[in-house]
Amino acid sequence: MDFKKIAQEVMEIEAGEILNARSSLSDEINAAVESIYGLKGKLIVTGVGKSGLIGAKIAATLSSTGTSSFFLHPTEAMHGDLGMISKNDGVLAISYSGESDELIKIIPHIKRFNIPLIGLARSKTSSLGRSSDIFLSISVRKEACPLEAAPTSSTTLTLALGDALAVCLMKKRNFTKKDFASFHPGGTLGRRLFVKISDIMRTKLPIVRDEASLKSAIDKMTHGMIGSVILTDDKGSISAILSDGDLRRALGRENFSIDAKAIDYATKNPKTINDKDMLASDALVFLEQHKIQLLVIVDKKNMPIGVLHIHDLIEAGIS
Repeated sequence: MDFKKIAQEVMEIEAGEILNARSSLSDEINAAVESIYGLKGKLIVTGVGKSGLIGAKIAATLSSTGTSSFFLHPTEAMHGDLGMISKNDGVLAISYSGESDELIKIIPHIKRFNIPLIGLARSKTSSLGRSSDIFLSISVRKEACPLEAAPTSSTTLTLALGDALAVCLMKKRNFTKKDFASFHPGGTLGRRLFVKISDIMRTKLPIVRDEASLKSAIDKMTHGMIGSVILTDDKGSISAILSDGDLRRALGRENFSIDAKAIDYATKNPKTINDKDMLASDALVFLEQHKIQLLVIVDKKNMPIGVLHIHDLIEAGIS
């Protein structure tokens, strides 16, 4: 049995259903977006079975992209959790058949709140469809399940429609990367979009005057724990940086002398950044572009105030 071919057929069927729904998408999507956007409270997503699982994901996506939302199971709603719904909220109800018993039972109670009810079902003539203020079809011609029993194409379409609503609302709110980061400060993307150089740079710096001997510079480098030493002029401005790589290359010179000036072996005019509020992710790009491992952060007078090593970025989860 060729399982690769079967998998490809499933993907083809489900992709085809999404494309078909794209072509027949109702203008009601505009009303749904405007209704959700205009809510003063939250959007409650509800559904049972596979629709409920998809609904929980839709609610999570909406919440993480600027639309306050949570999932409410219809059964729990009938046993006290209806109190979670207020007059400022709206409801997005999902049932492919439009006849899910647990869901239909709570609709009269939802209607008592006189709040918007957006229904996602196969048919507008279903119980959910008739009760909805705004209706979006999730009808499919064929489930990918060979028995036409397990929700497959229909759940994929419902998920895609939920994503479409979320993206429309992001556009409506002018939701930016920084907004997303504020909702995900602990995630990889949040760290990329939120953590600044100043949050992770080292401020205890190994610094010597540019007139210092190589011997004293090596001593400062040894205790500095960053594999480099910063050289400054008499005004405190950075003039060079001596790395362990510079030192190894210096050892290969015929005229090498431990008593020579450190600046004779150092990298003059090193790459620096004068913006400690730069995103750490942008600093990583800078390091990679210039093929360096250490970045010196300076103030407006070109005085070093911090250093950022590529290992600091990796340890902070910036990638």
